[in-house]
Amino acid sequence: MQVIADWNSWLNGYVWGWPMIILLVGTGLLLTMLTGVAQVRYLGRAMSEVLGKLTQKSTGEGSVSPFQAVATALASTVGVGNIAGVATAISIGGPGALFWLWISGILGMCTKYAEIVIALHYREKDSSGTMRGGAMYVLKNGLGLPWMGSLFALLTATAAFGIGNMVQSNSVASAMEATFSIAPSLTGILLAGVTASVILGGIKRIGQLTEYLVPFMAIVYLVGGITILVTHASVIPQAFSQVFEGAFSGTAAAGGFAGSTIMMAMRYGIARGLFSNEAGLGSAPMVHAAATTDHPVRQGMYGIFEVFVDTLLICTTTGLVILVTNSWDLGISGAALSARAFETGLPGTWGSIVVTSGVLLFSFSTLVGWSYYGETGAVYLFGARAAMPYRILWLVFIYLGAVGSLHLVWDVADTLNGLMAIPNLIAVLASIPLLLRLQKEFFARPRS
Repeated sequence: MQVIADWNSWLNGYVWGWPMIILLVGTGLLLTMLTGVAQVRYLGRAMSEVLGKLTQKSTGEGSVSPFQAVATALASTVGVGNIAGVATAISIGGPGALFWLWISGILGMCTKYAEIVIALHYREKDSSGTMRGGAMYVLKNGLGLPWMGSLFALLTATAAFGIGNMVQSNSVASAMEATFSIAPSLTGILLAGVTASVILGGIKRIGQLTEYLVPFMAIVYLVGGITILVTHASVIPQAFSQVFEGAFSGTAAAGGFAGSTIMMAMRYGIARGLFSNEAGLGSAPMVHAAATTDHPVRQGMYGIFEVFVDTLLICTTTGLVILVTNSWDLGISGAALSARAFETGLPGTWGSIVVTSGVLLFSFSTLVGWSYYGETGAVYLFGARAAMPYRILWLVFIYLGAVGSLHLVWDVADTLNGLMAIPNLIAVLASIPLLLRLQKEFFARPRS
């Protein structure tokens, strides 16, 4: 295990060094400029598309409704990263990491928008009739690079077991053991069983669950967090001061570590931002490609809404709660830090209940959503016959994650995240002319 950890640590240093930060931030900046700051200009329209058409049926080919697609994508992105990931970024990189997480989110809104638009243009049906799409299809059908499409598909199918599976089940097992003294092995068995009842039914059953689960879990968590921020309103300005000062000068910690530099704040803020909202990763377009819609840009706006909710609402709430309760420099990290902050801010056991329920629901939703991403990679490589075997293997890894080491799993997931982003961003950057043409085409039409 130590050999694997050492090797991954070496690789992670390259994957998440300056080149990756420049690639992610640079892509977001370039797309923001070329699309005319689409994430700001179309945010209101995106809100209208999502919230104003919850029950409206859409026309076009697809396997799930547009809202079920965004709910499934949010189910995958709103996970442990929103609770443990934000806490880890702040505990290692200092309060300034929250600023870089915001930058990751703002730019990520445009990156996610672009990814989805391009993916829908090149989507296709598999032999079972399920609509499939994603960077692998863009690379194959749009750029004539089937080998790179296969590489992305392989990375997706394998990376899913880290970011979308083992990290999530491990966090649930840790929370259940700490709160209810339930053995991780038992949690693993129960979690695998509940997940099986959903994912074995395919994308339609996943969509039917997430369209109700995601709004419920987001509201519960946000209400708890906002309650703390309201009761600590007097120290919110100080928290923002810590964030901006730490982002550009680094912040020395009172305990737990010697200090954090600007690079640490930037690296962990952006890394955890990507881990949370997955913009640039190429994951969400795979489920958005299954949506029934009349134009790729219409579904792309759902991506803007998705990152806004994930990063600018939920992650920000977690980060500010940690700062206003003065919990960030206690020498703890991950979900334990978030739990301490919520317990400090809410009376009685309510804080523990909010965080524990958040970990359980967020992790479960991610397990369900990411199973479809990994399955899409497997189907691209081996055909529709690979779907069911992949789902069964997914359940096995849920158990393995529950009884494994969080530190190693998290580090490996970080590395696989970065590796997935490379071929995906190549596909996005090479497809910018298509993106701009589709955007111009859509907004020239009468609004519907």
